[in-house]
Amino acid sequence: MLIEKYKDLIVFAESLGFEEEYIKEEEGKLKIKGHVPYQLEKDLFWDKVKTFSDSKNEVSADIRVYHKEVYGVYEVEPGDSLSKIAKKFYGDAMRYKEIFDINTDILSNPDLIKVGQILKMPEK
Repeated sequence: MLIEKYKDLIVFAESLGFEEEYIKEEEGKLKIKGHVPYQLEKDLFWDKVKTFSDSKNEVSADIRVYHKEVYGVYEVEPGDSLSKIAKKFYGDAMRYKEIFDINTDILSNPDLIKVGQILKMPEK
């Protein structure tokens, strides 16, 4: 049963704020339709799908995005720095400047971020 095989994907989608219209198995495929807050979550969802073997043949998803004005948001956690966040999301710590530049409305120094701040994330 595909729903059982992709249970971790469904749980992951929920952790991204996925709002389900349906998840069903039909014609040998797992069909998923719903919304996520930002493009970032949609990209993370598809990255997770690709970790499953044969997902190209078994998963069909229609994931829509509610907010298109920014790529995504991230809440600063203890121990974070802009370079750590850039490394986590983009694989390149040097992209910290892009995160800083899109958040100059709340940040005045790239070395001074605070736990709990909500940062806008630039596109990949």
